[in-house]
Amino acid sequence: MEPGMATQIPVDRFKTQLLECLEETFSNIRGIYLDKETSLYETLEGVSAPEASRAISPKSATIAAQVEHVRFYLDVLDEFMRTGIDKKNNWREIWEKVREVTPEQWDDIKRRLRQSHERVLATINSYETWDGENDIASALAILAHTAYHLGGIRYALGAIRAGDGPASL
Repeated sequence: MEPGMATQIPVDRFKTQLLECLEETFSNIRGIYLDKETSLYETLEGVSAPEASRAISPKSATIAAQVEHVRFYLDVLDEFMRTGIDKKNNWREIWEKVREVTPEQWDDIKRRLRQSHERVLATINSYETWDGENDIASALAILAHTAYHLGGIRYALGAIRAGDGPASL
């Protein structure tokens, strides 16, 4: 290639690899960057409502709050990706309100997370050109943000379980 010539990433290749990374983050380890059985859904499968209701310090969020925040973030970014409208959101509300959850509330939080995740995947799958002003950045932000909170959830869960006996993560 001559100096100064730009190369393009094929859109299908970008989309396929992005979706593979999202799949690994949420549900199915492919060996891209996570260890076996550490995806978000695999991690949450074994978390009880009492564990989800505990914070590791007085100023820390509960696991339930982190999961609800991830769900809210997915919804906000999905709407932004579809409409381009950046609404003003109350990002503090979840952290302030979501603490102790019942088993039914915990199941509902996890169910709504899956629904939001499916909507985001549908939005990403609808892109053919990726030429919107924020398409790529929003999709990558979803990946990075979810991975960040997955780490926080796994750390908190390990600390919570260590207080109950040997850590299982």
